[in-house]
Amino acid sequence: MKISFFGAAQEVTGSCFLLETDATKILIDCGLFQGSEEADQKNRSPFGFDPKQISAVLITHGHLDHTGRIPKLTREGFQGKIFGTAPTTEIAQLIWEDTLNLMQYNFEKGGPEPVYSAQDAAAAGRLLTGVSYGGPVEVAPGVRATWHDAGHILGSSFIEIEAEGKRLVFSGDIGNSDVPILKDLEQLPQIDLLLMESTYGGHIHEDPKTRVEELRAIITRTVKERGVLMIPAFAIERIQEILYELSSLVRDDKIPHVPIYLDSPLAIKVTEVFRKYQEYYDPEAVKRLSMGDNFFEFAGLQVTPRGEDSRMINDIPAPKVIIAGAGMMTGGRILHHLRRYLRNKNSTLLIVGYQARGTLGRKLLDGVSPVHIYGERVDVKAKIMKIGGYSAHADRARLVSWIDGAPTPPKRIVLIHGEPESQEILAHDIHDTFSLQVERPGFGEQIAV
Repeated sequence: MKISFFGAAQEVTGSCFLLETDATKILIDCGLFQGSEEADQKNRSPFGFDPKQISAVLITHGHLDHTGRIPKLTREGFQGKIFGTAPTTEIAQLIWEDTLNLMQYNFEKGGPEPVYSAQDAAAAGRLLTGVSYGGPVEVAPGVRATWHDAGHILGSSFIEIEAEGKRLVFSGDIGNSDVPILKDLEQLPQIDLLLMESTYGGHIHEDPKTRVEELRAIITRTVKERGVLMIPAFAIERIQEILYELSSLVRDDKIPHVPIYLDSPLAIKVTEVFRKYQEYYDPEAVKRLSMGDNFFEFAGLQVTPRGEDSRMINDIPAPKVIIAGAGMMTGGRILHHLRRYLRNKNSTLLIVGYQARGTLGRKLLDGVSPVHIYGERVDVKAKIMKIGGYSAHADRARLVSWIDGAPTPPKRIVLIHGEPESQEILAHDIHDTFSLQVERPGFGEQIAV
């Protein structure tokens, strides 16, 4: 058995791993690269394998960097089954539609052609098969897979695979502790090989329990200064978590009355998926719902699905709060708000998620000024703030603890989905804790299992 690394290898995006047995070939994830022109070139490059020879695709969760090239896969001849949890299959289709709309918009503005078409996305949708947590599924000849709750986003999973007498786990993205709405990460089972994400392997997050107070303080100050609070957030999970906690702040009168705009068509649609799959909620979220507390609807919240609704936000005087995608500020409606309000010293940009190298979000987080948005020079005078407790990824301590929670540590650990610096720090920590050598393959490399 062999595993080849065609994405998220010493980088964070583009998750794509080819597992080959004597009888079959399967992919675990097939995501889009994000963050730079180089990433866009990778998305347009041929796969490092023949899509026609792939028997199945196993999806860990619905995020773009894990599912975004699946329509391209079908475009190039893949006809097998695509397995993921029910929420994952719905979220993936929303992601494909939204990404295609953005690619088409950029194409009409003089950018490159979209990576795939609506017909390709529809073809991929017809191949989707929903699975449940906990039950092994025969996904290809001689290959059984079990999806376990990863506590990252709705329906997210780490996938346990049994083949040729070996047992291995692809972690997908592992969730942070104390995540609202979702159930917690499941225990790592007894396995031979762990392929584990390392996005925040070099970091220790702030205490997640302080994030609501930090959010309250930032909103209160922005309102007092009559500014605009911009929260660029990922449409899947992050925005729903923020709504969950904003609803508590509003309900308990802990923030001033201020209009709050959810300016993300994708997030609005994903929130409907959340409403549909309440069996994935943790006990606290279920309790709130049972008491009539609909945390996706509260006083002051206004959703703006249409473009004209979004433009009307400009006519509303400050103070106001705008939540919009994209989370890394690589596109979407947040760019229009940034271009308008970054120049205002009374306004605040609140970063609540990972910012990959090369993205506008990373530049703003690193203090770059001016920045260019839609070709326009923008001097950054707004306050740039970050709440690390909102990360949907496990930090170094939680990743090491997850390994330690297995019946015995895996015999081999391979780090994926992380920048080299973070991987190096995490690898040292794992070695010191478990006396294990940690592998860190690069793009296109292959290991034997």
